[in-house]
Amino acid sequence: MNRRSFISFCLCAVAAGTILSGCGQEGSEQGVLKVGASPVPHADILKAAEPILAKEGIKLEIIEFTDYVQPNMALADKELDANFFQHKPYLENFCKERKLNLVSLTAVHIEPMGVYSKKMKDVTSFAEGAKVAIPNDPTNGGRALKILADAGFFKLKDGVGVNGTPADIIDNPKKVQVVEMEAAVLPRALDDVDYAVINSNYALGVNLNPLKDSLYTENKDSPYANVVAVRANDNRPELQKLAKALTSPEVKKFIEEKYQGAVLPAF
Repeated sequence: MNRRSFISFCLCAVAAGTILSGCGQEGSEQGVLKVGASPVPHADILKAAEPILAKEGIKLEIIEFTDYVQPNMALADKELDANFFQHKPYLENFCKERKLNLVSLTAVHIEPMGVYSKKMKDVTSFAEGAKVAIPNDPTNGGRALKILADAGFFKLKDGVGVNGTPADIIDNPKKVQVVEMEAAVLPRALDDVDYAVINSNYALGVNLNPLKDSLYTENKDSPYANVVAVRANDNRPELQKLAKALTSPEVKKFIEEKYQGAVLPAF
């Protein structure tokens, strides 16, 4: 999706003694929240919150993105009021690199990352020189390497945790080849590699169930809860209502019933 310039404007009219304004505090229509999201599961979870927000007089406009860069840039440029596609470590790292002032509004869910393959039946019987694809962004890449180390593909330097890079692999008896790719293309890469470590939103987008189809899944105590991001100091009541709706009992029930453990509530 190409990012387009969004020029805010105001239209005021007087009708039946009521002043109608089409310009919100941060550039969005009054009563409308523009939220960027990955298609699955983020956009689906937002849709589950729509009726709750409608009762509060808020219309939710969901703009879908298929990459991990444009939603944050569009939010920083005030083309969006919020976005919902990333975990907090990714958000913090992105803002540090790009010098953006975005913050987490609330945590919503956890997507366990998994190891997938079209060629292998497990994570133990791979041949020497097996190719394993991981995300090429620092936070998801380090997370993927830790999962592979936990699964026994190789060992990482002590203490690197989820901050490792391929250079931190110290014990690799089967000479596993780590291939870094953009996270969004990893499902398509399964035809060309032996394994791929895929974020659950992209796995679900191609009908891969993290619980049923992954050969290995990260521990459920993962700190990578997906969050709603907003601009710092944007404290509009509409955004607080968005946070409340996304962490409501209704949305929790939706997540639990829809994804059957493949996506877990973080509240």
